[in-house]
Amino acid sequence: MLLEGRVALVTGAGKEQRGIGRSVALLLAKEGAAVAVGSRTVANAEGVAEEVRASGGRALAIGLDVTVMEQVEEGVKRTIQEFGSVDLLVCNAGITRDNLLMRMTPAEWNDVVQTNLTGAFHCTRAVSRGMVRQRYGRVVYISSVVGLQGNAGQANYAAAKAGLVGLAKATARELGSRNITVNVVAPGFIDTAMTDAIPPEAREQVVNRIPAERFGSPDDVAGAVLFLCGPYANYVTGETLRVDGGLAM
Repeated sequence: MLLEGRVALVTGAGKEQRGIGRSVALLLAKEGAAVAVGSRTVANAEGVAEEVRASGGRALAIGLDVTVMEQVEEGVKRTIQEFGSVDLLVCNAGITRDNLLMRMTPAEWNDVVQTNLTGAFHCTRAVSRGMVRQRYGRVVYISSVVGLQGNAGQANYAAAKAGLVGLAKATARELGSRNITVNVVAPGFIDTAMTDAIPPEAREQVVNRIPAERFGSPDDVAGAVLFLCGPYANYVTGETLRVDGGLAM
């Protein structure tokens, strides 16, 4: 029970059965944390919250759009009212709007940056005062290897995910003296609904580029998040941990 007595807020953790957010919420709860499950709708969040409760954990379903600061602040307030604090923040909410740069619309750019990057800013800002007061906090951003090496047709996604690395480093410097760490997990190709859209031939080409010779699972990513949220990473901050089977080495 590495997280006994801690309270976690996980965004983008809706009921999609193979999503990273769901796996993170379930693993943190398994290790003893009370978990606020954040998703765009309460109904979507409630599915995972019910799974946590069914396994003996404590969970709260929260409907929040991370692009709206007021909704984020209300979600943090509700979590504190229910569990007493927010000790762990995992920013997983993310979307894609793929297109070639010359064809990408301002809306496609803005939607991705607002959700994937500005949403993380909103969440971190909302929990930071409480973490500073209690002199403890663990923040983890879910980025992507695309943010580290780029990908054609994903200028918006790559820019937002790369931005999370810079946000983590700046925030880690600001909050480090208060026993608050801020780190990044950068997954590679993970078996989720997002990668289900990859055609079989393209999928085979991707696997051939991965030294581990397979796509990762959401549980692979959740394990890295648990490490960064737990006691064995107390002296790790401002770092980016790739979980990609060696793809971007």
